[in-house]
Amino acid sequence: MAASPGGRTARLRQGTPVGLALVRDAEVLGAEPFFHEFIAGMERVLVPLGVPVLLQVVATVRQASERMRAWARYGQVQGMILIDLLPGDERVALVEQLGMPAVVIGDPVTAGGLPAVWTQDDVAMRDVVAALVAAGHRHLGHVGGPAQMAHTIIRRRTFESVAAEYGVRTTVFDGDYSEAAGVRAVTALGALADRPTALVFDNDVMALGALHEAGRRGPAVPADLSLVAWDDSALCQLAVPPLSAVSHDVQELGELVGNALVEALAQDVPVGGARVVKAAPARLVTRGTL
Repeated sequence: MAASPGGRTARLRQGTPVGLALVRDAEVLGAEPFFHEFIAGMERVLVPLGVPVLLQVVATVRQASERMRAWARYGQVQGMILIDLLPGDERVALVEQLGMPAVVIGDPVTAGGLPAVWTQDDVAMRDVVAALVAAGHRHLGHVGGPAQMAHTIIRRRTFESVAAEYGVRTTVFDGDYSEAAGVRAVTALGALADRPTALVFDNDVMALGALHEAGRRGPAVPADLSLVAWDDSALCQLAVPPLSAVSHDVQELGELVGNALVEALAQDVPVGGARVVKAAPARLVTRGTL
């Protein structure tokens, strides 16, 4: 038995991990700092309790579900982390069928009653659009992550609705979190007679791809085009010029998820249903691209 935060006694099995079946292209994941920092934050909470984190990278949601079933069948994990969910995601129902403690990272609406840690992406996007409008931009672009993901839908919907409130135009581009997606977005601007003067990206790697492509071919950053990344990693701070970014403490997010998992494993569910933890909204840090 291990002591959980706050003096609670958790039903933790030391040495048995919690599992994260992550649907990602392995090459994209290798270039993206977010998950390295996120897992480090979780481990800061879980490893001292004897609970490692098991990460399995898969290509599809179906493969993620198959991996989760195998973990449960052979007792390889004692809990699971669900991230990058789709609307009505099959993995939510699956962990309930398996009787497996789990925590969702995302909008509580997608969590189906499971404990959730929510980064309030809608609040952050609203603040970014307001800041860009205040800086004088009248046509904004959004380069999203995979279009089917619930948090991409939330960011895109908020981006477009807030821009409409301010009476500014929008152009949207689909992306996949890769550097190439940022390159494609900047290349696409060349074909537009009426082009955005600011682009908001759903991660840092796409923003870096756009910055490098703009440096090769134009437009000039930030004189002709402002760039804003999401997730303020060291890559943003070391870029030339340094990237403006929607910044939040990713390791702290991992700690929040780790603590929520300890509660779930302890079956320490508050009266009234599963706990929802709201992380502090990300804030816009202005650097050399805005």
